Amino acid sequence: MKKIVVTGGLGYIGSHTVVELQQAGFEVVIIDNLSNTSIAVLNGIESITGIRPTFEELDLRDKQATVSFFQKHENIQGIIHFAASKAVGESVENPLLYYENNVSTLVTVLQQIQYNENIAFIFSSSCTVYGQAETMPISENAPIQQAFSPYGNTKQIGEEILQDTAKIAKGLQVISLRYFNPIGAHASTAIGELPDGVPQNLVPFITQTAIGLRKQLAVFGNDYPTKDGTCIRDYIHVVDLAKAHVIALKRLLNKQHETYFEVFNIGTGTGSSVLEVIQSFERVSKQSLNYKIVNRREGDVISAYADTTKANTILGWKATSSLDEAMLSAWQWEQKIRKTN
Repeated sequence: MKKIVVTGGLGYIGSHTVVELQQAGFEVVIIDNLSNTSIAVLNGIESITGIRPTFEELDLRDKQATVSFFQKHENIQGIIHFAASKAVGESVENPLLYYENNVSTLVTVLQQIQYNENIAFIFSSSCTVYGQAETMPISENAPIQQAFSPYGNTKQIGEEILQDTAKIAKGLQVISLRYFNPIGAHASTAIGELPDGVPQNLVPFITQTAIGLRKQLAVFGNDYPTKDGTCIRDYIHVVDLAKAHVIALKRLLNKQHETYFEVFNIGTGTGSSVLEVIQSFERVSKQSLNYKIVNRREGDVISAYADTTKANTILGWKATSSLDEAMLSAWQWEQKIRKTN
């Protein structure tokens, strides 16, 4: 079995990707510092796949510990790099945390692998690299605009670092997956999103409001130039997103890539407004959600949804779950974790 390191592998997207990797026959080694997740996620992964992945609690900001890890695990054939802070609003309030967590740790990892003869590297990027794109849907050829937030800027910088490194590190092959908005949970409800404290993302705030953990959902602005005045995003089921990582990894391992650095948008190709997401939740949960329109939030772009043609045709990947299916899985996950807590 090919050994794949997954940094941030107990996080939301990371854990779902570990499941898909193990089900595809890969040996997985997880690095995570448990800053925004729980060790119990390992049990969830094992309950789905029947395999408990190797886990090392490690903060990639600890350079010596990171060096020791890569000395211990020499026969690595691929890395999927999730480990990063990811909340737009928080990054505006604490930019230095984001530059340390998202940029310096990427550099540290690359320093350990740049001389490997052959390694596949999948980077967890974001549609935030496009800023407020001029046209919709957004294709990979859209110009990289000035980032609206430090978080978005760290993803732009991360891609630049990877391009520069892969250009000279001949054994390093990179695919950067630019996610749109992952939501939902595994159908087993064994793993899902575990936001630390007050959620920064829309869907967990919706489900926490519905279950009574939050008093009210704030909708940030209804005066945007969109169909109902609220921001539009491309919401993709996390399992569809996880499967894209496995397909991209296989593309590199099988030498099917065309250049040393490739990028793909990973979304559904459909934009949904905040109010449409709320309506979807109300439809699948059969209950009314308590929400209130408030002022706009700094760092939010008006609209962002993907042109997925490249991923559909070149990767052979396509999102299959609907918004209602994703929202239902998120609601089932929320109900499950409240029963067990």
